[in-house]
Amino acid sequence: MHVESVNKAKKAEKKQRRCLAIIKTDCQVEASETPTRHLAVLNVGLSNGLSEEVVLDTAFATGGKVSRVEMCPGKSYCFLTCCTPEDAQLIFEGMHNIAHIGQDGAVAYLSYVKEVPIFEAGNHWNRTLPSGLVLLKDFVSEAEEADLLAAVASKEQTTDQEENSLKHRKVRHFGYEFLYGSNSVDPNRPLEHQPIPRACDILWSRLGESKCSDNWDWSHPDQLTVNVYEPGHGIPPHVDTHSAFLDPILSLSLQSDVVMDFRRGEETISLLLPRRSLLIMLGEARYDWTHGIRPKHLDVVPTAEGNLTTQARSQRTSLTFRCLRRPSVCSCSFPKLCDTRQSSKPQSQDLSEQATSLEQQNVHEVYDKISQHFSETRHSPWPQVVQFLDSFEPQSTILDVGCGNGKYLNCNTQLVAFGCDRSQGLLEVGRARGFQIFRCDCLSVPVRSASMDGCLSIAVIHHLATPERRLAALREMARVLRPGGRALVYVWAKDQRRNDKKSAYLRQNKAVNKQRTTEEEQRKKQQKEMDTNTQNHNALLPIHTNRTEFQQQDVLVPWKTKDEQSKTFLRYYHVFEEQELEQLVIQMNTEVELIKSYYDQGNHCVIFKKL
Repeated sequence: MHVESVNKAKKAEKKQRRCLAIIKTDCQVEASETPTRHLAVLNVGLSNGLSEEVVLDTAFATGGKVSRVEMCPGKSYCFLTCCTPEDAQLIFEGMHNIAHIGQDGAVAYLSYVKEVPIFEAGNHWNRTLPSGLVLLKDFVSEAEEADLLAAVASKEQTTDQEENSLKHRKVRHFGYEFLYGSNSVDPNRPLEHQPIPRACDILWSRLGESKCSDNWDWSHPDQLTVNVYEPGHGIPPHVDTHSAFLDPILSLSLQSDVVMDFRRGEETISLLLPRRSLLIMLGEARYDWTHGIRPKHLDVVPTAEGNLTTQARSQRTSLTFRCLRRPSVCSCSFPKLCDTRQSSKPQSQDLSEQATSLEQQNVHEVYDKISQHFSETRHSPWPQVVQFLDSFEPQSTILDVGCGNGKYLNCNTQLVAFGCDRSQGLLEVGRARGFQIFRCDCLSVPVRSASMDGCLSIAVIHHLATPERRLAALREMARVLRPGGRALVYVWAKDQRRNDKKSAYLRQNKAVNKQRTTEEEQRKKQQKEMDTNTQNHNALLPIHTNRTEFQQQDVLVPWKTKDEQSKTFLRYYHVFEEQELEQLVIQMNTEVELIKSYYDQGNHCVIFKKL
């Protein structure tokens, strides 16, 4: 046993030295031979799956107190600042070479350091709130909270509308239905038999008495969305569509606390919303910042002493109040997220009128020109797609709609697999590999109805320019399926982060991840280059900067060839909001049944079955 302990200590010491050398190179942090308030967790960080909550929970279990955590973007290490050197010593002795918080249960190695670097994305708490963001604590009493919960749950209130259970929460709408695909409403379809409950009237008189609402665009809302969140549920970062709603947006938190994140560019601010508090998002906070809730079971929250701790989530109900804007034209001074003010972003009717030409110019023609280079980058099948194919019985017939170079057609050789694609260049690659493939449009597949056991549509329908065309493509897949047949659909997600982790797409942006630049600087640089170095530039659409967060849903994504001419082509994409793909499937409810939906490396995915 003694020899085993000595070997374990030597291994830990060797690992310490190696990791400290990396950290010193990265951020000029030096180790300390004696205990300090500062600790480095040397081998575990954001890049290999460690969360802030796990760090704090593990540290607090040792008896030591932490005042700050620095989770380093894209790094496999992190830092703790403790209240005293004695706290740091308790944590070091309780975690170093002991705590199994690494990937696949690997043990963590710690070291005292002389100081802790401060990362821009580090402390989200000690920052000034966005202008117009107001939190009114204890806005309703416990008795009023109970009355409100009873009112929004009343069966009398929901006779004309079934409770809608979304992937990450249960939702009810009053006044108008909130449409999650567009973050807006249809003003021509009021829920006439489901008005906002009268129990909510106490809020407006109270706001009037406090003079909070004197300069608002409205005094009484006409739309209410009720969300019921279970622990682990969340909502992606978003802004309520400017042209759809007046200023401000209100959110009342009932039953429990939660942390909400506000983002603008590279900046993130976290705010604890206590139970029974009212959040007011007005002006800049409403128009220029996104807001969202990360899907977690634990929140990292500040203590009264200025330290950090974790707080377990419990069921929470939020009441979000809005007032419709009539006419639907926003005149705010925040153009970046404004659907009216952004001259570069087309209105939906513009895309409807030019959908065919847009797809022809910025999808079909582009893929024919880049087919060889594109095919060279598409060689590794995604594991969950392979798993879907492996779920079929031998000799099942499978059709891959939008098969590209055919990389999924030989994943399971026991299946009878066919593929089709619009790109002649990609089909030539697939035919050269011996696959059974043919040319067609995904909106009109020349295959007999009810003839296939399974269908794939991987990264295809996000190239269609309108909701109607995307729905038509799904219906065409459903048509060729036999009763009981299943389809798998992947589309690109607008939100490229999940559970605080970047998608593989964002992780490829080494310059940002190593903090040599920011996404905003990259966007500005690309904008200067685009005018002289792009082909087929449709001026109505914004050009996305590769490997950065999406700012809009309808975008042109550059593809730069690697030949001597090095041309840049622009591909049209509609990147999907959460639940948008599911809502398309639900529109086919008489034809198919939604079996499963999930998020996979920056993609929203669904599996549905033909009825």
